[in-house]
Amino acid sequence: MHDDNQIHVPPSFIAVHSDARGRLRERAGVVRQRYELCEDLACHLVEQAQTLYHVQAPSEPEILRSIHAGLCTAESGVSVAEAGWVATRLAELLQWPCPLLENPGPGDDPHHSLRSVL
Repeated sequence: MHDDNQIHVPPSFIAVHSDARGRLRERAGVVRQRYELCEDLACHLVEQAQTLYHVQAPSEPEILRSIHAGLCTAESGVSVAEAGWVATRLAELLQWPCPLLENPGPGDDPHHSLRSVL
């Protein structure tokens, strides 16, 4: 992704949109837009996560898993792979250890998590 744009898309996000051989599945401009959206979302969620930690006092991993589950819904506007990246980036921004993030199964109800977090 080396063109005239000033935005640096990190390799971790490029990997989200790459195939097994490392080739982008989308145009560079689309990946850049998705990165901007996901980075903004992670930054926005910092305050939400901190509030949850101080008000509801669940553990850091529990908060991150709940946010991830909410982001894995179709209504979130991000793909499941992007949801994992956002939750991992959120952990980095908060300087919290990132737990294992599992994608919700077909029988799970991620809407509950989304409503409680967002």
